[in-house]
Amino acid sequence: MYLADQASLEAFVERVTGAEVLAIDTEFLRETTYYPKLCLLQMATDDEVAIIDPLSVDDLSVIAPLLEDERTVKLFHAGGQDIEILLREVGSMPRPLFDTQVAAALLGHTQQIGYGALVHAVCGVTLKKTDSYTDWSHRPLSDSQIDYAADDVIYLPRVYRKMRSELESKGRLGWLAPDFEEMMNPAKYSEDPRLRYRRLKRVTQLDGRQLCAAREFAAWREEEARKRDMPRKWLVSDEQIVEACRRDARTIDDLYMVRGVREKLPVRDARAVIERMNKARSLPKSEWPNLGKPSRNERNVDASIDLMAALVRLRAKENGVAMQTLASHSDLAALARGHSEDSDLMRGWRWALVGEELVDLLEGRIALSLSKGELVVERLG
Repeated sequence: MYLADQASLEAFVERVTGAEVLAIDTEFLRETTYYPKLCLLQMATDDEVAIIDPLSVDDLSVIAPLLEDERTVKLFHAGGQDIEILLREVGSMPRPLFDTQVAAALLGHTQQIGYGALVHAVCGVTLKKTDSYTDWSHRPLSDSQIDYAADDVIYLPRVYRKMRSELESKGRLGWLAPDFEEMMNPAKYSEDPRLRYRRLKRVTQLDGRQLCAAREFAAWREEEARKRDMPRKWLVSDEQIVEACRRDARTIDDLYMVRGVREKLPVRDARAVIERMNKARSLPKSEWPNLGKPSRNERNVDASIDLMAALVRLRAKENGVAMQTLASHSDLAALARGHSEDSDLMRGWRWALVGEELVDLLEGRIALSLSKGELVVERLG
């Protein structure tokens, strides 16, 4: 059902209120804006599919009670961006929720499995990919576009029930609670502009004082991109920020020496950037940012990581869990270096499956060996 007016949307909300499940997906564009432009909103219960046109309805906030209804489980597949969009457009956090991509990793599927692959694996249905890269802002939508959009939600209730049943039979449904709780945390979708520097390409080339300047330059870019609702790279690229800081640019002329910056930043913007960079450079060393990267003098942990990876691979295989879901390489590296405070390996089901053993392995209470080509775990003493 294609809903392109307010009355039809409100009637749909009334009909499905209290439903057991509500599958949700969005289609959006982000090429020319900072914030994603919502072009289509798909919803489905067990009995009905609605393709909602946000460019035609007057007020999307009428779906807020649906999103907040505790009686209805909201279903997503890789729902991070969908949730971000709903928070911005509707002002409500969907809860409770269930993400089939997150859950799939606990049932032996590959890490970050795509929706089409999961539907095929669980339902035996092969979805068409004809309209994967269509322009969802163009109107009118074609029949094939509407069918494609409907497919993105119509199978989710069936996938959810089969996955839930299997998770319950394995005693793993409760394992997902912390992951889903994190997805429902609004703070997850609001990044501090002053932390954006950590994600700059080649930022590891910079020393501490240069990082001070990079933090301010990247924060300025983030704030302005949001204010102007434009892609951050249209203002200035990551590479240009890093190069300006590496060159220790202290004047507008210095900044304009970086290739392409003169064409992107008018004098007013360049002056604001330089003022922030110069102020940042005067900070005492105690206030310099820290990327958390290992120092050159830190011991090599490759051997420890290799041993831990072998143990994780074994436990992942035994329990039918994707290895990367159980423990990523960065998780193992942090643990090997003694930085385990914020690691998921130190709590919940990951601790029970392999986290405690990894600590014992590092502290010499467990030994690994091979017997007939198979890994053997032996507890010492």
